[in-house]
Amino acid sequence: MTENPSQQPASTPELPTQYAPAEVEGKLYERWVERGYFTADPASEKPPYTIVIPPPNVTGALHLGHAFQVTLMDALTRRKRMQGFETLWLPGMDHAGIATQNKVEQQLAEEGKSRQDLGREQFTERVWQWKEEFGGRILGQLRRLGAGLDWSRERFTMDEGLSKAVQTIFKKLYDDELIYRAERIINWCPRCLTAISDIEVDYQDDDGELVSLKYGEGDETLVVATTRVETMLGDTAVAVHPDDERYAHLIGKRIKLPLTNRTIPVVADHHVDPEFGTGAVKVTPAHDPNDFAIGQRHGLESMTIMDERGVITVHGPFEGLDRFEARSAIVAALREQGRVVAEKRPYVHSVGHCSRCKTTVEPRLSLQWWVKVETLAGAAGDAVRDGRVELHPKEMEKRYFDWVDNLNDWCISRQLWWGHRIPVWYGPAGEVVCVGPDEEPPSGDGWTQDPDVLDTWFSSGLWPFSTLGWPEETPDLKKFYSTDVLLTGHDIIFFWVVRMMMFGLYAMDGEVPFKTVALTGLVRDEFGKKMSKSNPNAVDPIDWMDNYGSDAVRFTLAKGANPGADVPIGEDWVQASRNFANKIWNATRFAMMNGATVEGPLPPVEQMSATDRWILSRLNATVAEVDAFYDDFQFAKLSEALYHFAWDEVFDWYVELSKTTFFAGGEQAKVSARVLGEVLDVTLRVLHPIVPFVTEQLWTTLTGGESLVVADWPRDSGFRDDAAEKEIELVQQVVTEVRRFRSDQGLQPGQKVPAELSVTGTALAPHEAAIRQLLRLQPAGDGFHATATLPVAGATVALDLSGTIDVEAERKRLTKDLGAAEKEKAQANGKLGNEAFLGKAPDNVVDKIRARLAKAEADIERITAQLANLPQS
Repeated sequence: MTENPSQQPASTPELPTQYAPAEVEGKLYERWVERGYFTADPASEKPPYTIVIPPPNVTGALHLGHAFQVTLMDALTRRKRMQGFETLWLPGMDHAGIATQNKVEQQLAEEGKSRQDLGREQFTERVWQWKEEFGGRILGQLRRLGAGLDWSRERFTMDEGLSKAVQTIFKKLYDDELIYRAERIINWCPRCLTAISDIEVDYQDDDGELVSLKYGEGDETLVVATTRVETMLGDTAVAVHPDDERYAHLIGKRIKLPLTNRTIPVVADHHVDPEFGTGAVKVTPAHDPNDFAIGQRHGLESMTIMDERGVITVHGPFEGLDRFEARSAIVAALREQGRVVAEKRPYVHSVGHCSRCKTTVEPRLSLQWWVKVETLAGAAGDAVRDGRVELHPKEMEKRYFDWVDNLNDWCISRQLWWGHRIPVWYGPAGEVVCVGPDEEPPSGDGWTQDPDVLDTWFSSGLWPFSTLGWPEETPDLKKFYSTDVLLTGHDIIFFWVVRMMMFGLYAMDGEVPFKTVALTGLVRDEFGKKMSKSNPNAVDPIDWMDNYGSDAVRFTLAKGANPGADVPIGEDWVQASRNFANKIWNATRFAMMNGATVEGPLPPVEQMSATDRWILSRLNATVAEVDAFYDDFQFAKLSEALYHFAWDEVFDWYVELSKTTFFAGGEQAKVSARVLGEVLDVTLRVLHPIVPFVTEQLWTTLTGGESLVVADWPRDSGFRDDAAEKEIELVQQVVTEVRRFRSDQGLQPGQKVPAELSVTGTALAPHEAAIRQLLRLQPAGDGFHATATLPVAGATVALDLSGTIDVEAERKRLTKDLGAAEKEKAQANGKLGNEAFLGKAPDNVVDKIRARLAKAEADIERITAQLANLPQS
């Protein structure tokens, strides 16, 4: 099974009777780091395997979403390291412009100050201080989780090297005319006081008001409808469809704009849908993206009517009012003039909100910096289409293409002070100079640097190659780029994945930033609800690690990780995973106490029992199955396979079936002890990437090996024994059926029962002692009277239950249960036979009644059989 099996020491240390994660995990992790197991060597001749961590915000603390993705990345890298790859898992943090600036501004507000009080330079210094004090907590917490990150390569999106990368690519894009400055409609947050990109806007249905207004006078009137009445102060036209005969006489004319001293033209534009509403729309080019496009086509004026905080700046009566205050005041003024034709309230419609502070976003005409994405996005789409980059699960490709094929130019400037400042200087005579990292900026009177900073996603879009030293030709870049896997949530496929694809292909001469994108779902509570700090269902994974151990949290998360699907998780499930860790501990401890060993080669197959050959066959099959699941990112399936193999087949069946052999001693016990040692060795190896701590402690004790982190990954030797597997399946059938019968009769698991076991001449014969031990069957002595006979799997088991149960009490209980089941069946049949009921009842109600009927019928069959098997009085 394994290459170069570790040699067990002459005297095996004794394991404590109970596993205590808190006493093990921290010490093991520090030992791994101190020994340099996670540090990658670019000079190594081993094949590379690289993952860069999605950089958490410096504002962050570990949450279950982080723990989930980190667990899966850690499993991938631990396995690859064991398989002989030079494995780099690179850690780091994102400066998170808006989020971090907001944190520091909140801190200043508590002191009665604002960033303006400090000025830009002092404020930026204050943010760096905050970053040093509070930033990166999450990276320390990842150690608790066991993340095998190469801490010697930790990066930060605003460290010196990454800042140079940002300035380099900005200059390159600018020189290639892929970055430009233009006045466009952008999403503006009046709270954060900055532009935000389309993907930073969350849309939700809000209760609003749809107001229909009459523009113009006399025969030259039009009715328009709007949910943002305040923007009418900035209208510079009304648009109608050129083929709409209702308004043909008005096209080209000017009509009066209410509440102002202005007249505005009526223009014909194919964008207008004549079937929607009145077929006439107000045009506010400075405050709506569609209106801006109409304005461009018709040469309309763009009037900005509110400032950066959403306060009205024009038309005396409303000047100085907040946008929402102005909305009510303007409706009241228009109503007084008889201009309000209709009002629909509430009017539910989709409204954009800032994803960070939840403020209603304001479309606003603004001079900003943009990335021209057409060619970049095209390359990002082609890389997936031609197979250079694979998306898992494959069905995520449609979402990816829907986005990348319809991507608008990207607004990259932000009106913040924390971030990478745009490397452009403006001269006194209108000069514009973009400065590269090795160039001196222009100086002298009148030269100023652009005050804006770059969108956070601009720098994080460089992450797969900037962290490896680009733009320098470093050994790390040569060895570890392109990266192998990007594992991240499907919710940031647009924010981050596409940005990295565009920049990676552009900067690295068409070489993809990663070969595979493994997309995960989001962690939810056990009822499928989204976890939120504002809800009582939010969980701190550190608390769960304190209570149940890191392995338990990791295993629970991995068991729920189906590709692309959301992951429900509850505390009961973590408790169950803790029980699994304890089971691994206790079973390994028992095995070692009974001589389980890894010394020397495995005995010849002909010396092994069928039980030994069965477990080795199942071991190889499980290793092959786990490998296939890893390669397909099927973490839930591989975790289930490991769980059932370890708990059911190794600990419950093989260990229990072998107890009679161990107790008997002799040569066969030595053979089984070596087989058991091999099985435990391999089982702990394949479990290690998911549950690293308990497996490390057990494996090093069992084998005397250095560490599982650098041990060999097991290989499927190809050994299979179908005959042994079929033989043990028969044993399992006998034991399972008789156990079920015992339970049905109300016997306790440990209660011994006199029995005759007829297995002579069958494949079960060599296992008679083990079957008796597992079923607590005593020999049939004098006075034996078979009260129940069970034929199963070619064997016959005759049981004497007299004296083991109160037959009359059991018959009374079962008769009562049978009556209840028959009553339930009659009630269900009555409802299902009632046509009037079936005609009115919802489908889900009818389905529930059918399910009740099926259960009642199954209960009747089961209870009737139990009554028939009871001893006769």
